[in-house]
Amino acid sequence: MLRIEPTFRSPQPVFTTLLAAACAVLCMIGAEPAFAQALPLPSHVVIVVEENHSYSQIIGSSKAPYINSLAADGASFTNSHAITHPSQPNYLALFSGSTQKVTSDSCPHTFDVANLGSELIAAGLTFTGYSEGLPKAGSEVCTSGEYARKHAPWTDFSNIPSGDNQPFTSFPTNFADLPTISWVIPDLLDDMHSGTIQQADSWLQTNLMAYITWAQSNNSLLIIIWDENNGASGNQIPTIFVGPMVKPGQYSQHISHYNVLRTLEAIYGLPYAGKSASVKTITGVWQ
Repeated sequence: MLRIEPTFRSPQPVFTTLLAAACAVLCMIGAEPAFAQALPLPSHVVIVVEENHSYSQIIGSSKAPYINSLAADGASFTNSHAITHPSQPNYLALFSGSTQKVTSDSCPHTFDVANLGSELIAAGLTFTGYSEGLPKAGSEVCTSGEYARKHAPWTDFSNIPSGDNQPFTSFPTNFADLPTISWVIPDLLDDMHSGTIQQADSWLQTNLMAYITWAQSNNSLLIIIWDENNGASGNQIPTIFVGPMVKPGQYSQHISHYNVLRTLEAIYGLPYAGKSASVKTITGVWQ
């Protein structure tokens, strides 16, 4: 299923001629009119966030065979960049369109602004964050074993119900029960932060291969993205979209966490949070 993303959310009929004329002008100069972008409408989106590796460390690496198989089957973005360093502000940017002025991995924080989860809830859709090692549902602990709250941004927002903060053990085995959008956060050993690339690659295959296989025939979209790179210049990271609505290939458009957030908001007709309002929706990668 496709939807059309409007630049003007509810244009009045009187603007129809002006919109058509603008489209014609944009097409003549080679620009893509945002109000004519066809987007898919996935039944579910699962976002997996990995840690601290650059594009060149992962894509093409023999240490990550499963991730590279997913990149080959989906859309692999060759010009994707994180926002900053260290980890936490990037998670906040991807979730809320802003680093919320956080410049460290300090904990705890509390915000009451729009974010992907609150937007979904307001629209009558659903959101859940699943974190490996979270000691119990709704926990606000900063650390517990290899769990780190700094990697679970929804825990910082007072407009997200505590019940939407779940341990990964609660990830549905009947994938049809998945929320509209879910985040999956491996622990520090399984997300490439403290463990190896091979360990994270194996964890992903062991824990999500069944979902990924199911997704291909059930209109579900997987996004694998890194929070930041290893500190190399440019903060380039791997970003991969996989699903039946994705046109496989390598894509060179410049994107960031804000573009990914905006694209999810556009797909589900949500408001644009923070800086997602001033970037482009990701197009050209859809079937």
